[in-house]
Amino acid sequence: MDTYTRLRSLLTSAAAAQVREWVHDYLVGVTSGQTDVTAVRHPLGFSCFPVWRHESFGICLHVWTSDRPAPPTTSLVHAHSWNLISHILYGTVVNEIIEITDDSGTGTHRVFEVRSDAEGDTVCATPYSVHFRSRSREGFRGGETYTLPHGIFHVTAVDGAAATIALGEHTPGALDLSLGEPATPDHRVERTPYSSSQTRELATAVLARLRTDCPPSNLEERCDTASS
Repeated sequence: MDTYTRLRSLLTSAAAAQVREWVHDYLVGVTSGQTDVTAVRHPLGFSCFPVWRHESFGICLHVWTSDRPAPPTTSLVHAHSWNLISHILYGTVVNEIIEITDDSGTGTHRVFEVRSDAEGDTVCATPYSVHFRSRSREGFRGGETYTLPHGIFHVTAVDGAAATIALGEHTPGALDLSLGEPATPDHRVERTPYSSSQTRELATAVLARLRTDCPPSNLEERCDTASS
């Protein structure tokens, strides 16, 4: 919990250089074998280092590379059960906020509940049929931080390589949701773990980018809420 509290304080105070230093030291531990972690491929198109997990809190390092997995079984439109603070380490991350309209069963897409565990996701259809449209799009570059409240449907887009350090705080009673085609059945999506050597190789690649892609100093003070 001390690590989560410290990182949250750094992110909300826009201390980008100290956040990068913390991530650097964490990845050095991964590459040396001192930090025991297994990276996994996430269905939404990135690789994840599960840095620290608690029942209500979590820290993840998300990495996008040119090696993208198959598209998700529902869609990229999703909403978290937790409040997100995300800091861009390098690259550009675009958040598209999605507006949902309930149309009493005549919508184009169905809402699915996503129940996650360590091995993967169980995706279950809900009775809700909806329409949706894009409400806004905003890009965030290396050195910038954004927040996203739970329950906001959105799409995260990355063109090229990028990495973020993400903090999540679960909201009691909230659900992880995704939009999918109405005929999509309930199903299970397994997470694909990296091997030990692949995890170290990915950590090495991220370290190399951290050492060469330093954000301009004038970007390190920005912290926005991506909710409108």
